[in-house]
Amino acid sequence: MTIRILITGGTFDKEYDMMTGKLYFKDTHLPEIFEIGRCNLDIKIRNLMMIDSLEMTDSDRELILHNVREAEEDNIIITHGTDTMAQTGQLLADANLEKVIVLTGAMIPYKFGASDAFFNLGSSLAFVQCLPVGVYISMHGRYFPAYNVEKNRDTGFFEARS
Repeated sequence: MTIRILITGGTFDKEYDMMTGKLYFKDTHLPEIFEIGRCNLDIKIRNLMMIDSLEMTDSDRELILHNVREAEEDNIIITHGTDTMAQTGQLLADANLEKVIVLTGAMIPYKFGASDAFFNLGSSLAFVQCLPVGVYISMHGRYFPAYNVEKNRDTGFFEARS
């Protein structure tokens, strides 16, 4: 099984500029994470964009959908900012594609060291290999169908819609 990973940015790949105190994008950290994690899965990475999900437009989401639709692989992980991950997940779910699609992200940038990125990516790799066809959000060791999830801004966790 080959797993396609589509990178869109989000906190997952942000870096910290000590001089300005701002977060910014330089490059994805996924190859480093896979090396540290000794991942030997067949993975193909494609960098679609490096943006904060709050800045993501409908055109950006259509580009994600296009790339998922055109991917040869049936097992796809999308790294995404957590603020609008559920919105992108819903768009992908509405497309009714015959693929397993898992969106994941991080609350703390990978480069900060105490990040959830490593764990979330590892969980997503497992989920994309064993879940049935559908679109899912994977965060903090759990997965949710994309049509029934929201980010709880008070707790910082994803949960099923009530």
